[in-house]
Amino acid sequence: MSACQPGESVGAFLCQAGQVLRAAAIESPRLEARLLLGHAMGATPEQLLREPGARVPAQAVARFGAALAARLARVPMAHILGRQGFWTLDLAVSPATLIPRPDSESLVEAALEALPDAAAPLRVLDLGTGTGCLLLAVLAERPAAFGIGVDVAPAAAALAAANARANGLAARAAFLAGDWAAALAGRFDLVLSNPPYIESAAIAGLMPEVARHEPASALDGGADGLDAYRSIAAALPGLLAPGGVAVLELGQGQRQAVERLAGAAGLRVRGCRADLGGIDRALLLAAG
Repeated sequence: MSACQPGESVGAFLCQAGQVLRAAAIESPRLEARLLLGHAMGATPEQLLREPGARVPAQAVARFGAALAARLARVPMAHILGRQGFWTLDLAVSPATLIPRPDSESLVEAALEALPDAAAPLRVLDLGTGTGCLLLAVLAERPAAFGIGVDVAPAAAALAAANARANGLAARAAFLAGDWAAALAGRFDLVLSNPPYIESAAIAGLMPEVARHEPASALDGGADGLDAYRSIAAALPGLLAPGGVAVLELGQGQRQAVERLAGAAGLRVRGCRADLGGIDRALLLAAG
C-alpha cells in the first residue's frame, strides 16, 4: 500500500499515509496516519512527532501497510489498534462489541451525579455491557461498589471480564452471557444500559465503519428502534432497589418515545443529560 521503503523517515511515511487517507475521505488523516505508524512501530504518536527523521525499520513496514489497507477498507481504528480509551480506562475492543464512544460518557456522569456518595456500597447492573465500559467506569469512581455486566454475546462478556482484570477491577465485577435480566435475581442501586437503538432499516445507511464492522446485535433496535427499551422498561421495576436509579443511553430524537415506554411500565423520569453535542443522551429513571 505504501511506496515508502524500509529505512525511509517517519516523516516520509506520515506524509504519504496522510495523503492516501485524505484522498479516501478519512477524517483527521494526519492524526490517523500517526496512530497507524505508531501502532506498527510500537511508538506513541507524540514520539513520531518529536522524531520525524527517525528511520522506519523493515519489520514495521509490512505491519504499517496492512494497517493502512485495513483503515482504507473502513475497518474502525479501534479494531486496528485493538484498544479504545473511555473515561479513565484503557479498554480492549473486538468485533464482538460496540466500540465505546465519548457520547456514552454522559451516562457515567449522570450516574455519578445521581449517586454522589463515593463510599456507598452500590450494587450496579449493566445490561448489554459490551466492553464493560459503563460498569467499569462507575466502579473506578465508586470503590465500594460491586457490579454485574450482562451481554447476549458470550464473546462480549468474556472481553468485558478481561477488561475488568486489565484495569484492576475484577474483584468487584462479574460478567454473564444472557438475555437482558432474564437470569438475574435481586435488586440494584444503579442500572446502566446502552441498548441497541438504531432502526433496522437505517443500519445499512450508517457510516461503513459501523454498518460493516460493528455487531448488528449491538445496533439493531427493531423496526422503530425501541425494542430493547421495551424489554428493559418492563424489567426495571423488578430490578431497582428503593432509591435506585436507571440510566439509559438514548439515540437522537428518542427521548419522548422512551419516556412514554418508561411511564407505561410504572417508572418515573428523573431527568435527562445531554452529551457534548447537545443531544439528549442519558435518561434517568426511578421506580414510580
